[in-house]
Amino acid sequence: MAKIFLTAEWRKLAMANYIIDKKILLPYVPQKTELDLWKGNCYVSLVGFRFQNVKLKGISIPLHTNFEEVNLRFYVRYKSSEVGKRGVVFISEIVPRPAITFIANTLYGEKYATMPMAYLWTQNDNALTVSYKWKKKAWNELKVTTSLQSFVIDEGSEEEFITEHYWGYARLKGNGTNEYEVAHPRWEVYQTKDYQIDVDFESIYGKGFQFLQQEKPASVFVAEGSAVSIKAGRKI
Repeated sequence: MAKIFLTAEWRKLAMANYIIDKKILLPYVPQKTELDLWKGNCYVSLVGFRFQNVKLKGISIPLHTNFEEVNLRFYVRYKSSEVGKRGVVFISEIVPRPAITFIANTLYGEKYATMPMAYLWTQNDNALTVSYKWKKKAWNELKVTTSLQSFVIDEGSEEEFITEHYWGYARLKGNGTNEYEVAHPRWEVYQTKDYQIDVDFESIYGKGFQFLQQEKPASVFVAEGSAVSIKAGRKI
């Protein structure tokens, strides 16, 4: 059993989900994994959220316990001898602290980048608004306005597909793939009322993702999130 490397809370996950041509993602698929589809469609998700109460091996690191993250990710399966595992692969993960970038890229083979970031959660009598911003030359923003009450995700729904992936996979330099487990309970989500996506996808993620600037997402929602634990990785 892998030891727990990190514990935290992931809160107010704003998720914009796009249907994408498989050919765009194939160069990013780690060895021994394959693209995971929902109703025959391949998805990529832009996700913004807050890390809270972060501890590395049970220890809180000053100035690194609460921060934002925005990532672009897609979904894969790994068929091990034990069981089929559904996982996530990151095109890029953006955080505001360089030490976080260094640790994640070094230990997990991830693709973190450091940028200025900001977030805002506001609530009135009728709605909750969740906003995440990050700056590369200009500010980018993912903003979602929802109902006040969250609800349980339906079995077999798109929201279930997007949120119920409990493994992370990353391509390692040379040959091989890093695998790590992410444990958390089933999440609740909020009903979306409105959203705004102002992102320079080409500048941040490359020409292959430029089309997302004009693409309407298949869905946008906010998940409440929960406490999570990330276990130490292993090469597969």
